[in-house]
Amino acid sequence: MAAPVRILGIDPGLRVTGFGLIVRDGQKLSYVTSGCIRTDGEAELPERLRTILLNLGDVIAEGGPEQVAVEKVFVNVNPQSTLLLGQARGAAICAAVSHGLPVAEYTALQVKQSVVGNGHARKEQVQAMVGRLLQLPGLPSQDAADALACAICHAHAGLGLGAMPTAGYRVRGGRLV
Repeated sequence: MAAPVRILGIDPGLRVTGFGLIVRDGQKLSYVTSGCIRTDGEAELPERLRTILLNLGDVIAEGGPEQVAVEKVFVNVNPQSTLLLGQARGAAICAAVSHGLPVAEYTALQVKQSVVGNGHARKEQVQAMVGRLLQLPGLPSQDAADALACAICHAHAGLGLGAMPTAGYRVRGGRLV
């Protein structure tokens, strides 16, 4: 039987970045923590990216994840919004790789399909299913729920319910690098 794995899910955003940490032990998923990193909307872009990078670094240092799952950027109607979101996502990925962690990426469609069973589920449906799957006493915020859903999607991928993307990674010591 495989050892338990701590998975950090990240839902990147320039204003609000959600994070959620779970443990996959066999087929059992357990909630560890979740929350949101909020940036100052009045601050310049580099300072906002720094906030995301440093705060996620603290979450990683405190939570000790072994794997990270990040939601991929979707293309908005507004290209500027897509570029800004991509930069927030880059800061999140940098936080993970600077701690030596492997990063898997999933589209919103993959995450929703994995958690709700419907790739076009509404945010409220994702929130409710995350609460149910992790047996939470209440619903997490939408950003935290999206991050937890990303972690759950990755956990399911590791259970053979989906193919974990490994392009660009190598396995060293049983871990993706």
